[in-house]
Amino acid sequence: MMIETERLILRPWRDGDAEVLYKYASDPDVGTPAGWLPHESVEHSLEIIRTILSAKEVFAVCLKSDGKPVGNIHLNFSTDMTDRDDECELGYWLGKPYWGRGIIPEAGRAVLRRAFAELGVNAVWCGRYDGNEKSHRVQQKLGFVYHHTTHGLHVAGVNEIRTGHVMLMTKRTWEKTNEQAD
Repeated sequence: MMIETERLILRPWRDGDAEVLYKYASDPDVGTPAGWLPHESVEHSLEIIRTILSAKEVFAVCLKSDGKPVGNIHLNFSTDMTDRDDECELGYWLGKPYWGRGIIPEAGRAVLRRAFAELGVNAVWCGRYDGNEKSHRVQQKLGFVYHHTTHGLHVAGVNEIRTGHVMLMTKRTWEKTNEQAD
């Protein structure tokens, strides 16, 4: 499955992406705010591609200009945010050199369109931890609405206790947002 936007190609991760994945995912400013530790080696990144990033609805975010991944975006249907089959969670990260360019909002709009228009999803959840204002801003740009905050969350990936904020977008909200954009 591949999705194309004005500037991006969203495609499955490949083994050959391990080196570029490591380049961005080894930066503690990228994964730590999202709840995962920096990648330790190219081999570690390859293992992540083969075990985690090979799941359905996981996309390497690639610039059309060179076709190389600069981040990741995915729909997770096995999330603890919901137990419904018609709901999922949106997750994403972006390599630091590409921050502030509107790349994840562009990718997010395309993935949300897929969720609501093609996959029959009725709600998409999106979370962030306290202090991750970049992620919060992406969620706002995409039209997510605040749902709730949870204090004292154990984040296993970094072995920390954090406060989590959860946002929600329903199919109805997405449809209204897209009507206004047309």
